[in-house]
Amino acid sequence: MGQCVKPFNDGCAANDEFQSANSGLQRGELVRDLLRQRVQIPPVPQDSLARPKLDGKITGALGSGNILFIEAPCGYGKSHAVVSALGGSGSNRDQIRWIALNAQDNAPSRFLTLLAIALDLPETPEQGRQGGATFSDTLAMMQVALARKSHGQPRVLVLDNLQNLGNPAVVELLQQLVADFPADSSIVLISRKALPFETHGLELENRLTRLGSEALELSRSETFEFFRPAMDASQLTSVAVDNLYDMTEGWATPLALYRRELARNPERKPIQETAGVERFLKESVLGGLTPGQLRSLRGVAELELCSDELFLALEPFLPDTGLVPSQAVERGLPLKPMPGRGRWYRLNPLLQEWLKSPMMAGYAERMLLASRWFGVRDQFPEALKYALLAGDADEVIRIASEGSEALLLGQDTASLLRLRKSLPVQLLERSARLRIVYSWVHAIGGQFRQARALIDGLAEPEQQEQVARICALKAFILRGEGSVAPALEMADRALTEGELSTQGQLVTQMVRSSALCAAGRFQEAREANRAAARLAREAGDSGSEALAVYAHARIELGKGALKHAEQLLRTGLDTAMQELARPARIGETRLQLNLVLVLWHQGREAEADRLLVTCGRHAEQTRDLGLLLAMAIRVLMCRAQGRLEDAFVWIGRAERTMHSWQVDESLFVPVLEALKASCWLAQNQIESAGQAVSKLAPYREAGFVPELFPMMPGLLDCLQVRIDLARGDLIRARETLQGIRERYEGTIPWGVELHMRLLEAVIVQDEKGPVVAQKILSSVVAEAAREHFISPFSELRGELQDLIEKGFGQLPDSPFKEALGALFELKPDAVGADALAEPISEREQGVLELIAKGLSNQEIADKLHISLHTVKTHARRINAKLDVKSRTQAIVRARELGLL
Repeated sequence: MGQCVKPFNDGCAANDEFQSANSGLQRGELVRDLLRQRVQIPPVPQDSLARPKLDGKITGALGSGNILFIEAPCGYGKSHAVVSALGGSGSNRDQIRWIALNAQDNAPSRFLTLLAIALDLPETPEQGRQGGATFSDTLAMMQVALARKSHGQPRVLVLDNLQNLGNPAVVELLQQLVADFPADSSIVLISRKALPFETHGLELENRLTRLGSEALELSRSETFEFFRPAMDASQLTSVAVDNLYDMTEGWATPLALYRRELARNPERKPIQETAGVERFLKESVLGGLTPGQLRSLRGVAELELCSDELFLALEPFLPDTGLVPSQAVERGLPLKPMPGRGRWYRLNPLLQEWLKSPMMAGYAERMLLASRWFGVRDQFPEALKYALLAGDADEVIRIASEGSEALLLGQDTASLLRLRKSLPVQLLERSARLRIVYSWVHAIGGQFRQARALIDGLAEPEQQEQVARICALKAFILRGEGSVAPALEMADRALTEGELSTQGQLVTQMVRSSALCAAGRFQEAREANRAAARLAREAGDSGSEALAVYAHARIELGKGALKHAEQLLRTGLDTAMQELARPARIGETRLQLNLVLVLWHQGREAEADRLLVTCGRHAEQTRDLGLLLAMAIRVLMCRAQGRLEDAFVWIGRAERTMHSWQVDESLFVPVLEALKASCWLAQNQIESAGQAVSKLAPYREAGFVPELFPMMPGLLDCLQVRIDLARGDLIRARETLQGIRERYEGTIPWGVELHMRLLEAVIVQDEKGPVVAQKILSSVVAEAAREHFISPFSELRGELQDLIEKGFGQLPDSPFKEALGALFELKPDAVGADALAEPISEREQGVLELIAKGLSNQEIADKLHISLHTVKTHARRINAKLDVKSRTQAIVRARELGLL
């Protein structure tokens, strides 16, 4: 396209570049016959993956008069997704018109001819032009004729490969077509690039829906389903499919090409080295680029993230380039903007890996330049990363000495641990500060033994010189291991032993806040958090502030203030996103993950699921241990929805990930064993659940409180109570429950307290009857309703089902009651004794319970010391009130109403 095409409404239609295209082109019937071949609906491959959620998004956007715009780079299955959705919606194919555009359709006359053929209109554009009409007039007449057609009017018009239209005259026609298309029809626009005309008016009218590459990418579960035949045939393992997903991020065409190659040649190669995938990347994705533009992309591929500013800074060592990252995005290449980062982008990992080989000349110089670019902006983790890639040992030591703990606040653990493997041993020996930095990196990555080994190996003079930093690090490790009191003691020592940097003090105060929160000392935890927030502001880094907000939100979560925690987390995320010119920080991922946790506690699963996709992926890429929390929430969601097989798949995936990351078992084993026990209880596999809980006994006895799961100790105890109940051992269940209360000494976290009181209600129902149990239930519901804290009811659904059914009608109407009704599949108007026109009296209730036990009328009379006639009278009244005609029917109806 010429340069004048950029502003599409500036009169460029008269430009010489498009003069021949804008003139009237005489078309014979032969040309029209050829064009008819271009208006056919493309086929969908027989082995394509069914994607009902995506189909629903597409069909849901195609209401009368609506426009659906699908924009994604090459190979994301845009056309196939539309065909699949329209075919599966039951639409008549005669009501779908499809035009596959190419570069030759930049002539207005040709574009109008294609439209006329697709829409089955008798008058051709040539005839209109011969009558003196402009192209716009001709299109207007075509649209009038289309609106008047009583039969054969299309329900959907699809314009595919829209990126081929660049002629301003054709763009003007396209805009007119979209704006004035018949109101009872809809249009689908498919393109690799953004639309070439303004759309804000359509968006304000709520007529335009956009779907991008995120909607088209295969999810992880869809990728597993896509390769299911290959896994069943032992051609791939689940680990290999996981790696394929991580490499492609659900890019459909490379995955399909790899699957086809796998069927032909069982000798597997990495996906980026597979012949079909290489051809696709080289010819389809990058085929239109000049050598300079390709060199630009290869320069971007050397960086984890890149902005236009960073790229231009590297230009002295990237001669003859022709494309900055934002221009590459505009061309429809597979780069993704980082949310909230302004013009920061990252390449799809598959394309990035392919572009990085072979290495271009000047690599070390570019990496050193990138390191200094980040260094002057005080972004120490990135500066250290690129100094290591440059292989400049002196620069590495300088950054480590200057940055120290500041390196940790924006930690990309994955990159730094990868680089650790290539770090020369003598480099660590030369710098005690660098050893401490990498001990921090290992600790943040959950590799506590390796972290201890690095600091224990320091010489005595170095240990004395760095005593405050070492104590701060040991406090962090102890807290990560779940040792609350020792962590608190070591953190206090770190703050008194010597000088700590601002960032070192910040991390130490956050350790104190976390440990105090785990101990139930919320006021002291808040004071430590205030100190951390003050230090974060002094550091002037939004990443530090995000971590401080995260710590504050954890305190509010511990207190059960879900609404306040949500407000804090959302405010923290909004604040963090104001600093645009930098990569994402670990603090923001933790904020997002804890927001997911709040949403889960409140039963807002759809919101939680959407956010979990984004932050879970980022946590995995940066090797953030928050991924364990993300996967745990996935397990809880699957279990709540009855998808227990999927729940165990997520548990297995979490185990594999933690093992591959070489995370210490103390960090993840208690969490995953507890999740297994919960799922086995849901399957009524009581012995398996009991074995899992018995493995956790050492952690329970040691008072283990993991940083990511501060409610874990009480919930482990609650699991033991639930197993006792499942075994019918009420005495032991009561003793265990009492033991929990004594151990906490009045500092039970709010969420654990609700779990315990609900379990107490279940025990009391058997010990003292439903009336006392219902009183406990009602008080718990009233308290939980204030924060809409529904997760305890979801977790204990099996134990609570009977109790909730009986007492549901007695609960006051509220949104929380409605949510409980949905959770326990109860209808307010048809459940509970309140549904009766006349209530069952206390004496009738006693007779009813004896009828349900199978006693005869005479036996009931003898037991209650009343006459046989009185028993029969009570029985008749019971039948009348329950609207039944027999004892059997009375028992069934009474159970339905929760009277028995």
